[in-house]
Amino acid sequence: MKFGIVIFPGTWSDADCFHSVTRVLGQAARYVWHKEQDLAGLDCVILPGGFSYGDYLRVGAIARFSPVMGAVADFARRGGLVLGICNGFQILCEAGLLPGALLRNEHLQFRCQWVRLRVERPTPPFAGLCREGDILRIPISHGEGRYYVDPHALQRLESRGQVLFRYCDLSGRVTSEANPNGSLNNIGGIVSEGGNVLGMMPHPERCCEEEVGGTDGQLIFRSVIEHVGKG
Repeated sequence: MKFGIVIFPGTWSDADCFHSVTRVLGQAARYVWHKEQDLAGLDCVILPGGFSYGDYLRVGAIARFSPVMGAVADFARRGGLVLGICNGFQILCEAGLLPGALLRNEHLQFRCQWVRLRVERPTPPFAGLCREGDILRIPISHGEGRYYVDPHALQRLESRGQVLFRYCDLSGRVTSEANPNGSLNNIGGIVSEGGNVLGMMPHPERCCEEEVGGTDGQLIFRSVIEHVGKG
């Protein structure tokens, strides 16, 4: 399969994503500059982490208007797979491809640490190789990762099973102590109603090799690869 990795001015996890999907997982990939609008031939578009446009105004607010985002929205509407990681999650929310917003961390600190995520819905395309209740160990690196959405939309997310990952402790318990940023309901990752767009704050591309601390991130990318292969 072929991944497309979008680069905005200020993006800096693009090379990590490229390395993980190509050299580690053996798939094809190409970079997509933010002014491009041609996503032909891609199976999954990744919006990586970073500080697009310096996070001016608010995180993801300017990137949302980049030419490429119109193409990404069309790609998603046609059922294409879109994965937004950290700043990519923020951009997807600003673009209206996912509900809610990512606000300043509750403790007002930038956090770069390993966290645990409990798999709530082990479903394709992003968690097909997981089991319900699996605990993934994946790092975060953000100052504005507190997921917020209005109460009605939150109820809708929960009732429709759109919460894919939730911050938890070593035993899988969802506690305030395990929540690194104050996200509502310990939400660490959500999918669109169609299930083909995922936004998550932790960085799976940074834990695909034992040399960097773990390989749990592979489960997300391998789930995508298997899903596309079956299609």
